[in-house]
Amino acid sequence: MLWRNITICVLCVLIAAGLLFLAESRLDYINQQRYEMKLTSNTPLENAPPALAFATVAMGAFRGLVVDVLWMRADALKEKGQFFDAKQLADWITVLQPRFDSVWEFQAWNMAYNISVAVPASQPEERWRWVRNGYELIRDKGLVINPKSIKLYRQLAWIFQHKMGGVTDDAHQYYKLQLALAMRQLLGASPDRQFFEQLENAPRDIPSAMKDTAVAELISQLQKSDQSFADLESICSNYIAFRSNPSAFDPNSFRVIDQFRSRKDNAVEKLDIFARAYMLRNSWKLDPAIMIRCNNLYGPMIFGDVNDPNAHLPLNWQHPDAHAIYWVQKGLEIAGGNPESADELNADRIIMHGLQNLYRYGLTFIYDEPVEIEQKQFEGKAPQKIKTFRQAIFLRPDMRMYDSYNKVTLDVIQKYSTEKDTRLESIQNGHRNMLQNAVFTYYQAGKKDKALEIYNLLRKLYPEREEVQVSLIDFCIARLKEEIGSISIMEAREIVLNMLRESYFRYAVGDDEQAFGNEQMAREVYDRYQKEFATGQTETDRVGLPSFGMMRFMGLLDFAYDQSYPENLRNLVLNRIKVERPELYQEIEKQGEIFQQQVQKQQEQQPQEQQ
Repeated sequence: MLWRNITICVLCVLIAAGLLFLAESRLDYINQQRYEMKLTSNTPLENAPPALAFATVAMGAFRGLVVDVLWMRADALKEKGQFFDAKQLADWITVLQPRFDSVWEFQAWNMAYNISVAVPASQPEERWRWVRNGYELIRDKGLVINPKSIKLYRQLAWIFQHKMGGVTDDAHQYYKLQLALAMRQLLGASPDRQFFEQLENAPRDIPSAMKDTAVAELISQLQKSDQSFADLESICSNYIAFRSNPSAFDPNSFRVIDQFRSRKDNAVEKLDIFARAYMLRNSWKLDPAIMIRCNNLYGPMIFGDVNDPNAHLPLNWQHPDAHAIYWVQKGLEIAGGNPESADELNADRIIMHGLQNLYRYGLTFIYDEPVEIEQKQFEGKAPQKIKTFRQAIFLRPDMRMYDSYNKVTLDVIQKYSTEKDTRLESIQNGHRNMLQNAVFTYYQAGKKDKALEIYNLLRKLYPEREEVQVSLIDFCIARLKEEIGSISIMEAREIVLNMLRESYFRYAVGDDEQAFGNEQMAREVYDRYQKEFATGQTETDRVGLPSFGMMRFMGLLDFAYDQSYPENLRNLVLNRIKVERPELYQEIEKQGEIFQQQVQKQQEQQPQEQQ
């Protein structure tokens, strides 16, 4: 009996040892599979102090304690202004807890919001670097590890929409300008639907692009002409830089482009489209296919049914809200489908607010404005002020976005129609306020039929509201008094430009008295806003408007390019101004020269861009 028990124990030990040996032999294979499937979270820290590197490996279950200590240390460093050290700790925290999406969300917020505003507003380029650090952390790292976290898509979109698209940061104009210039470099000033289709169909990598013998030959000749093109890995970024600023490269490279442009194999056009698509995909992580879907779903309406993709123009990708919409759209496609989720609701809100923002200030206008800067002198001489120009950006309303906004918001209201809490009520309140604004805006712009259409919808959906129990004109008069009493930069911009546009229309049809009245009212609103809200602004000019002359010029542009007005009227108005109001014509001509200089400058930076 004893020997039998001993035999059984020995067999059990041998079996256990065999199982342990078998498990160990499979461990390397399992770890390799976990790594390939991106299921590993204990990635070794790079450049970490030896004590921290040891602690993260040796402490095992106490790893969370290490993370807590790092969080506290990072926050303390941030409070002391030691931002670079804080960022390094943030990087380590995300390595230690890569699958906890709140870690990425917090660290991105810390950099884009907390750290950026600790930098003086007089250094906008440094602030912009921290904002970029914030959204790139989520975009390039967080979402790679957590591709189905709708929370991260929402936070990424929020940085674009609120931090860059809003006006709370003193350097917001700089952020908007940098994004607009970067997108204009890749997409041109006004890309059409066909251009986006070309981007989608472009090769995805350099070897695929070079399968085209004409493109391969062009790249080879560029490499021979300028060492900047020697490295194939950076060929696309250098090519885009070359198209923007040819003078920074060897003149031989431009001659190569010129020679290939005259050929029938379209090598230049193919390389151009490939380089732009490559930079969009790899530098900005923007998929042209998703951009096209966003264009078809949310782009400005030009005619027909809002459900018809062909009725939409492309979104203005120079605008931060277009990027916010993109990232939320991608998040909803990958990780959506749960209306009960607060993150999904917030994602839907970002799309609605993004479309509303594009309606209220969705057209970008980049121009050169005169400024005075101090130039330091040597040998004890006092600083000297010199006059120069700097690029500035101004955003103005795009009323074509109304129908897209309205459709999306009605769809979202339907999506959450079974909600029993305040979520649905909040969405409806925002929709009602937007409809009220749209009625007033269209009425100001002289589009009274559209204003009446929206007003009837407002009364149908929200009949209990006291303010809609009056006629359309009485509603608009009350709205004007209300907005002038507590005007913001968005309202000021809309009111002034719409009044000026309506003034030009009245002038074109011979209603001179009404035209003059609209222009005077626009001037009064402009002066009141500048006096009460924009006086004494810092050099960043966060909430100030451009000169009234520039506003008048932009109002004329809006009228001239508005296809809802007959072409003969748009031609007539400038002729009348030239003959009957020469002083106004000279002012508009002056602003036009500034605009043309800006256009010419951009054309020189991007020679033969669309050829």
